[in-house]
Amino acid sequence: MSETVQLAHPWALLLLAAGPLVLRLQLVKGRHGAVLRHPAALPLLKRRGFWAGATWLPAACYALAVTFAAVALAEPRVRTSAAEDVTVQGIDIVIAFDISTSMLAADFQPKDRISVAKDVIDDFIQSRTNDRVGLVVFAGEAYTQCPLTLDYAMLRRILADVRCGVIEDGTAIGNALATAVNRLRESDAKSKVILLITDGGNNAGNIAPEQAADIAKQYGIKVYTILVGKGGKVPYPVGKNLFGRPAYQMVDIDVNPDLLKQIAKTTGGKMYVATDKASLQNSFRDVLDRLQKSKIIEGARYARYRELFRAWLLPGVLLALLGLLLQATVLRPLP
Repeated sequence: MSETVQLAHPWALLLLAAGPLVLRLQLVKGRHGAVLRHPAALPLLKRRGFWAGATWLPAACYALAVTFAAVALAEPRVRTSAAEDVTVQGIDIVIAFDISTSMLAADFQPKDRISVAKDVIDDFIQSRTNDRVGLVVFAGEAYTQCPLTLDYAMLRRILADVRCGVIEDGTAIGNALATAVNRLRESDAKSKVILLITDGGNNAGNIAPEQAADIAKQYGIKVYTILVGKGGKVPYPVGKNLFGRPAYQMVDIDVNPDLLKQIAKTTGGKMYVATDKASLQNSFRDVLDRLQKSKIIEGARYARYRELFRAWLLPGVLLALLGLLLQATVLRPLP
């Protein structure tokens, strides 16, 4: 492929007219003063009278500097590859995260459930590139903490501030699913997914989980459910001991794996059980392996270019410096 120079900003070439103008102004200015042959430079000259007739040099340097700068601003470039279709692909994902107080159970030693879940979700967000991710938190009610976004840094900051006890306690799984569906229902992504992370059964809210699952199915949204922890007696913080350390008591926490299985089955997803950090990470990985990538942003046709901006700008800067140097030394005008 033959190399053809293209200009990103052709209008900048209008500045070429400034070159002759700068040259004329400098020459007119130079006629009003004599030129000093700097004593320190005279021994270096082969012809002692050379600089007397070179008063035009700084003006020429400035004019050429303007010319090079004008071409540089036009951003000349050479296409190095043919245009090709570029498409950014991704998935729309809403994480529905249970922050009821039961998530403080410490059966994920040495951390509690919510801390481990936040760590794994944070790792998951960091691993994304073109997937839009949103966050819904729920306990007795459900709220959108972050809408679908590609700003992963902002989403991670929001996730870091999530904690138990800020919402009326309970586990409103139906409300959480309905809120997540509402964030996804207008998405045009081919793959729309809800990751429901909870450690209990539905005991709050005004929307039945089965009803919310049917609505998700109607919108083509798959729900992958992850049961965090196990049922039965687990260590739960009840205050601090005499040494100021957390004190734990074994309490019963109800779970409903059958409900989570039914939600996943209805929507074409899958149900997972995570009893430690490793199994929670594996659950996230398996979900991603099952997802079919879909187009979110349609790209136009792009080509690769070799930019020539610096190749023109650098000589212009050097010429301007040379003009200043000459005027400050061997061609310094008299006052």
